[in-house]
Amino acid sequence: MKLFLAGATGAIGRYAVPALVAAGHEVTGVARSDAKAAWLRGRGASPVSVSIFDRAQLAEAVAGHEAVVNMATRIPPTSEARKAASWVENSRIRREGSAALVDAALAAGIGRYVQESITFTYPDRGDAWIDEEVPTDVPESLSTTADAEASARRFTEAGAVGVVLRFGALYGPGSEQTDMMLGLARRHVGTALGSPGGYISQLHLADAGGAVVAALGVPAGTYNVVDDEPVTKRAQARLVGEAVGVRPWIVVPGRLGRFVGGPADTLSRSQRVSNAKLRATGWAPRYPTVREGLAATIAAQAGADAGAAGRGTAATEQPGTAGPGTAGTDHPGAAGAAGRGAGSTTAAAGEHARG
Repeated sequence: MKLFLAGATGAIGRYAVPALVAAGHEVTGVARSDAKAAWLRGRGASPVSVSIFDRAQLAEAVAGHEAVVNMATRIPPTSEARKAASWVENSRIRREGSAALVDAALAAGIGRYVQESITFTYPDRGDAWIDEEVPTDVPESLSTTADAEASARRFTEAGAVGVVLRFGALYGPGSEQTDMMLGLARRHVGTALGSPGGYISQLHLADAGGAVVAALGVPAGTYNVVDDEPVTKRAQARLVGEAVGVRPWIVVPGRLGRFVGGPADTLSRSQRVSNAKLRATGWAPRYPTVREGLAATIAAQAGADAGAAGRGTAATEQPGTAGPGTAGTDHPGAAGAAGRGAGSTTAAAGEHARG
């Protein structure tokens, strides 16, 4: 299938592009710099420089494709995440960018549109399982997430196939928040938001990329994209500690996280999300639990560090993942709700990387 991918060099895009190419798809990816364009070419994709807000440019860029996939976001650096102004562009991408991409795809007669979204907008359900039939409870700070999903539904209502992928808390190589979480764990500090008994649903970035491939063949609708075993936040802190061989002495910010407000407030919820609907289509996570995913992440980091040491350079890129000039800021939760207290958890409030 020939597809147009917005967000091709973001957190999910960096994994989706190689997976799509390996599956035999022809990928045109949006690149906003020469370095990112070169990265896409090196992975077998064709780069294009286009603004998703420029409807005339988009109409020309998407013409001739069979699907449009939107993984674009603009997440501020952790240090800026507490400022409301830092999220303006991301909100615009979700509201205006998604709408423009859908309009362009419909005008071009494209049959499939895939929109990224998040599971953090579900309500707190304690230990009850959450499937796609559970109504969302979207705070004002994440209202544009609902706008992006509405654009995908509008695509379906027009007679085509619109697919929404609600990703859980992402982690893996190339993620700034994952690096901070592991760094804190090595100093005996666990990270969690909300009640220790509350659940968090996660996903390795490689499995997010695989879900994008799967989305090209599923029926229209909304799909939760998480691993097979959501864990409590208490267990999460313990598992991260075990992964790095260090027992956590303290867990922060804990219950205080529910008073942070803004996007981080949703991370305080207990969300035990089911992936059964997407699994029924044939997709399955390579890393079924955070145990396997963390082990793979740490192994990849060690390999990158060893390679960089051999070259005498800093390990700024994980092989096959991070594109040049991209920040590792992604969409984490437990995997990203680490860092420098409540401020960094805000950056991790269900979002993806700059693409």
